[in-house]
Amino acid sequence: MSWYITVAVWLAKAYRRAYERKWSFLGIALLAFFGSVTLLGAYDLLPDAAPVKAAPVVTLAASAIALASTTPEVVVEEPVRIEIPAIQLTASISNPTTTNVDVLDQKLLSGAVRYPTSAKLGETGNVVLFGHSSYLPIVGNQAFKTFNGIQKLVAGDVVTVYSSGTAYTYRVRTMMKESANDAGINLAVTGRVLTLSTCNSFGTKSDRFVVTADFVESHPTST
Repeated sequence: MSWYITVAVWLAKAYRRAYERKWSFLGIALLAFFGSVTLLGAYDLLPDAAPVKAAPVVTLAASAIALASTTPEVVVEEPVRIEIPAIQLTASISNPTTTNVDVLDQKLLSGAVRYPTSAKLGETGNVVLFGHSSYLPIVGNQAFKTFNGIQKLVAGDVVTVYSSGTAYTYRVRTMMKESANDAGINLAVTGRVLTLSTCNSFGTKSDRFVVTADFVESHPTST
């Protein structure tokens, strides 16, 4: 029992001495710490600090920048067919590359014709289509009746012109009867316009019917 008391007394005295000398111990510990750091630094033995990773810099690829700065590509197509449900009209369309009258007359024998210097589908301007019309019962070639009935069209009627893969919808604005001696159809128009023209009577060509329609929308057709 006396042994335990002796140990307890010794520990109490040791704690008291340590407490009384705490500032001395603290000073010695700090001196030893900074001395050790200085010595390790002199011999390049201190560990390297972990590199700080910079925030990633987000850059746009050149192709993405170019894509953002470009306007949508305009698709320009030749018309190949026209449909007007209001007068049950369906006809193929030729696209000659010359304004030679003989060539145009030959093309008219197979349906409607786009005037070569007029606009194409998809571009700003006036798409001018013309075709024969005849109400003579002795005329058997349907090409001479391609645009029969366009004089019956009224504002709001729908005209659809097809390319090889897209349907372009127009809505009739006006239908006018003009003298065949009047000035030609104006090709310099604002926006996207469709003009249909035919003589009022096959062979005489005294007057002509001119239908003007405005572009509404286009969409791909199923293959």
